[in-house]
Amino acid sequence: MYTNIRTGPALTHISHLLRQEAGRTFHHYDTQALIEAIELVFTNNILQFGDTYWQQISGTGMGIAPAPPWATIYYAIHENRIIPRWTSNVLLYRRFIDDIIGIWVCDTCPEHNNTLWAQFKADMQQWHGLEWEFSGLSQSCNYMDLTLTISGRTIQSTLFEKAQNLYLYLPPHSSHPRGPLQSLIFGNILRIHRLCSTPNEIQKHSRAFFRRLINRGHNSSTITPIFHKATHNARAYMQRTPDDHTHRQHTLQTKTDTTIFFRLKYHPQDPTARDIQQAWQTTIASPPNDVPLTQLTNVDGFSMPIQSLTIAYSRPLNLRNQFSVRNIENRGLTVSSYLT
Repeated sequence: MYTNIRTGPALTHISHLLRQEAGRTFHHYDTQALIEAIELVFTNNILQFGDTYWQQISGTGMGIAPAPPWATIYYAIHENRIIPRWTSNVLLYRRFIDDIIGIWVCDTCPEHNNTLWAQFKADMQQWHGLEWEFSGLSQSCNYMDLTLTISGRTIQSTLFEKAQNLYLYLPPHSSHPRGPLQSLIFGNILRIHRLCSTPNEIQKHSRAFFRRLINRGHNSSTITPIFHKATHNARAYMQRTPDDHTHRQHTLQTKTDTTIFFRLKYHPQDPTARDIQQAWQTTIASPPNDVPLTQLTNVDGFSMPIQSLTIAYSRPLNLRNQFSVRNIENRGLTVSSYLT
């Protein structure tokens, strides 16, 4: 989608929207300053290729920070005009950047329904050259990482996994701390519980995940207890109320504000995270026969806000980093030599 967004029309429509909504919907920006800023960004995207530099004259630059909201707002202007015309047929319409899902209410006459569906698709295409690919009308569809199916009066969901996915999880002999394996299992089990709507699907995908870790070399006796804890955590998460989630997020933010981070590269022969935490407690946080860190004050009488230490590991360079060639300089003729 990004590369097919024509810069001129996008600037015109988004600028008009910003002026129209200024002081009405949004109150946190200076309209003219924002319009000048986005024009500066989207008309001066410079790319480097070898020893040459290129200015992008149309399309949206891939990877630039404002690209997602820019693309979302740009097509939303068109959506706000056409979707209200189709309220009799479009029961649900949602879009995430360039992925759209909807529920279409079919007309009782199949021929008339096909005509309406064709007209709707044509309306979607009428926006400065953007072209959308539509799947056929169906009781089931794959959207993002979900498979959604209309079943009676309900919609059931399960995970959508591409056939070419190799599931290359970290093997047990990889030089990583223990935390990533536990985080991987906890995170994926929670994802399965949140996205699968039936117990059978939860069980099926949990077992498939377990088998894939075994195939990567992990030991059943090592990962089984983690799976049990992860399942218990996921079930507890699903039973929480929105207020519970809000409270936990606030608690986590408060804890982050009182945490100091110790960043270091991981090495399996270094002291363990537990050893470092113990050293922190006995020498800094709460040394024996001395004042605890939280009770220390500065010259102005303010107490120390740090209450905990988090060890943040980064990985050293791996074999891929060491042997993969990333620098294309001095490898044959320069790019500019082909342009003269």
